[in-house]
Amino acid sequence: MIDNYLLEELVAFDQYGTLAATADHLMVTQPTVTRGLQKLEDELQVKLFDRQPNNISLTDTGKLAVTEAKKALHQNELFVESVQQYENSHQLIKIASVAPGPLIVIDKLKNDLTDKVSASVDLLNTNEVTTNLQDNNYSFIVSNQEIMTDEIESRFIGSEKLSINLDKFTYLANKNTVTFSELKGLSFIVIDQIGIWKDIIQQNIPDAKFMYQPQVDSFNEITKYSNFPYFSTNITRFENFHPSLNDDDRVNVAISDDASKVDFYAVYLKDNKKLVEPTIEKISANWH
Repeated sequence: MIDNYLLEELVAFDQYGTLAATADHLMVTQPTVTRGLQKLEDELQVKLFDRQPNNISLTDTGKLAVTEAKKALHQNELFVESVQQYENSHQLIKIASVAPGPLIVIDKLKNDLTDKVSASVDLLNTNEVTTNLQDNNYSFIVSNQEIMTDEIESRFIGSEKLSINLDKFTYLANKNTVTFSELKGLSFIVIDQIGIWKDIIQQNIPDAKFMYQPQVDSFNEITKYSNFPYFSTNITRFENFHPSLNDDDRVNVAISDDASKVDFYAVYLKDNKKLVEPTIEKISANWH
């Protein structure tokens, strides 16, 4: 087994070109580097260096060894990272989601959940769920897709239903429900980070203009002083995500299309089931 430090000395020598520069980089003495490189040659039983009175350089074999040493060091880094991520996934319950609604539910429960629960503010794409679980980046991910494989399973936790908040003087505000097609051509003020909902509204409302706002404060300010319609859900409606409807004269109207309702699932590795199950049960029980 070749020690990592010997490979690091070889790679550093290739980068810096001299024993003195290599020693300075590694913060060791030059004799230490000399002994290390000689030990590496002895252990490999090959000649890695062409030694001249005032110069030392890599042989062709030495250059190959540098390439392989870089690969070995990289693999070792991946090994350490993978083991650490696995351990962290079993010690800290890290949660991500493809939409903000589930994260709002989790935030409401923060006083009832163990302090080892940590929800990411970054929203994932649906196609990133499986990879992030396999890499142990998260303990479970809330997804709009139910994933069932040999190593992954899912549990339904709740549904989110989209509605639209309309100026009370518009014709559509007098209806009990509206369809996406009836919203055709309108301009909407929208929070930028809404995950999968962005694709849903863009794909289902023809010729609409969406004015995305990166900050909730900016969104609230524009909403307060304009009559642009905005979206809300059964999860976000009464949260700080939107201004309080008590101070807003818009009328909240349900959207009747099937695409306006999304079922969410907690998706996790089967190996993590015992770890995540209590948290998932609390989220499901408190879903509104």
